Amino acid sequence: MEQQSTTPMQGAGEQNATAAQQGAQEGFSRASRNRLNDRMLAHFGGETLFDAIARAVCRTGCLPRKELYEAWEVARRVHRRFRGGRVVDLACGHGLVGQILLLMDPTISGVLAVDRRIPPSARRLSDELQKAWPGLAGRLTLQEGDVDQVAVGDTDLVVSVHACGALSDLVLQKALAARARVAVLPCCHDLERCASGGLRGWLDGALAIDVQRAVRLEAAGYAVVTQTIPSDITPKNRLLMGTPPD
Repeated sequence: MEQQSTTPMQGAGEQNATAAQQGAQEGFSRASRNRLNDRMLAHFGGETLFDAIARAVCRTGCLPRKELYEAWEVARRVHRRFRGGRVVDLACGHGLVGQILLLMDPTISGVLAVDRRIPPSARRLSDELQKAWPGLAGRLTLQEGDVDQVAVGDTDLVVSVHACGALSDLVLQKALAARARVAVLPCCHDLERCASGGLRGWLDGALAIDVQRAVRLEAAGYAVVTQTIPSDITPKNRLLMGTPPD
């Protein structure tokens, strides 16, 4: 099992990382739940991909600030590990993670973004992103439905950001059943329903649950990578990624 890497991302990725970190350095809270809007455009005046995405999000006026930063930080780490295939974004919310991955990786065939309820503003966000990047048109499918009914294939990349409680386990189960690549950022750990492997005597309950998730992937033959996104965005910041065996 590979632990969190401390090696900085280089090149254009490093420029994007710097742009995304700048708000925190200037006292601009990246954890705010306030919606980004036109009044915030001045904070994203750079020429990086992150700044351009942030401006599109601001123009829609529908997404909390922390969700932009969560999606970005997860996507850039996932992009370092995985390329190509179809992205299946489960418990997707506005589907931003999948759309960022499309912008980062032109070899991705498309994104299926699924949630029990898709916010009405999700389409407005995707339309705004397509205005800035016309190549996104026709590559995103927003679908309402239960996660357990989604068909996943072995060439897919399953991603999920803050699927609550046992829903993160269901996402992992879907990926494992298909032998698909997977990346999850769990949240709202359910200490009653989620397995902690008897580790709560040593570890915080939420951490024990996430350790068991990593162990579950590794026991299935997956190469496991554990990382974190910046804690100033969210304290629920553990990112678990897995690659199935060949």
